[in-house]
Amino acid sequence: MVDYEALQAKVQELAERAWDVPALEAKIRRLAAEGIPRKKLDPKEMLANKEQILDRVQRRAEEYNFILKNCAQGTALALMEEFGLGNIEIIKALTPFPGVGGTGEICGGITGSLITFGLYFGSDDRLDYEAMNRTILNAQRFMASFEGEIGHIYCADIIEKVILGHRLNPGESEEAMITFTNEKGFEKCGLPPGIGARLAARLIIDSMK
Repeated sequence: MVDYEALQAKVQELAERAWDVPALEAKIRRLAAEGIPRKKLDPKEMLANKEQILDRVQRRAEEYNFILKNCAQGTALALMEEFGLGNIEIIKALTPFPGVGGTGEICGGITGSLITFGLYFGSDDRLDYEAMNRTILNAQRFMASFEGEIGHIYCADIIEKVILGHRLNPGESEEAMITFTNEKGFEKCGLPPGIGARLAARLIIDSMK
């Protein structure tokens, strides 16, 4: 059962958070200039420190969503940085993905996570159907857990039922975007990227067992 009371408390915390904009902007510029650092992942270490990693990736997804004003990019960047995956070109490619082109469809907290699953679970061999099937199964598990946590998978529904309390698609017009911004939508919408990145990271780490 979705704990809407806890979700609302988190939304309020995000709305009131003091965001270190200069530090976040500097971090984004550094990643853009230097690239996403590669990592040699130690499964034992990651399993032992799982909760710390999950807290970190959730916080980063919230912060990156706020500074980038893009939930898909924020989610993916937090995960890709944590696991040493991909490159900034992938983040650039995610530019139109919040609500799938601003249509209110699938949340960027999902699409950003699915991109990361492709990088982590996928194979360089395009004919590796086993890897493809494994990636899709993990994506399905993730999407079910995301919906179980938030109650919805579509951007418009999440904004209405969890984030703002009323129907608003910020991508439909300039006026809608102004309203969304004035209602601290970018701050509050750190919720789905944070939860999505946390759930995705947990699934990746658990797969290391």
